[in-house]
Amino acid sequence: MAQRRGRLITFEGGEGSGKSTQTRRLTLLLRSAGIEALATREPGGVASGERIRSLLLGNGEPPFLPLTEAMLHWAARHEHVAGAISPALVAGRWVICDRFADSTLAYQGYGMGVDLDVLATLRRLAIGELDADLTMLLDLPVEEGLARAARRNPLADRYQGLAIDFHRRVREGFLSIARAEPARCVIIDASGDEDQVAARVRAVIIDRFADDLPARLRLR
Repeated sequence: MAQRRGRLITFEGGEGSGKSTQTRRLTLLLRSAGIEALATREPGGVASGERIRSLLLGNGEPPFLPLTEAMLHWAARHEHVAGAISPALVAGRWVICDRFADSTLAYQGYGMGVDLDVLATLRRLAIGELDADLTMLLDLPVEEGLARAARRNPLADRYQGLAIDFHRRVREGFLSIARAEPARCVIIDASGDEDQVAARVRAVIIDRFADDLPARLRLR
């Protein structure tokens, strides 16, 4: 019997929305139920992608032009998909990714003004037809997210320090993407503590993938 393809689940959202935490928690939940799951992140995920990440996020680095930034994100994603995501999916593993394609559309497209058609062309070149089976948008007001991010790490990366109007455009971009693709995207209220958000995430996973999950996970 042929190996069944794994699932690609992505977390999206603005600064401080809890993507990294929920990526980790969902991965542990799936593993505890006997599902092979890979936790990864963007930009990064493989050594070559991590090198590009350091260029994009470093606070001490001069900023790139928006289109250059977009191309670097897609280059990192191309490396990530080829080196980690696609092999894991072919092997039947679930991949839980902290950011994916929607982040480039929201940050460099809606946030920085790169033409959306150009980004669509870059996407086809970088990853072809690959898309997430499920994207969970962790949404909360920009001011709350930035305050959370600052408490966690005041100097986390360059994007965190950009103007609040930029972050508002990014949030609206994410919401526009999610509303346009309801079959793939679910908007999750990211307010409250991480346990509350994790419970919302778990409910979505059970709803979307009930037939793929062991009974012990559905009954928790």
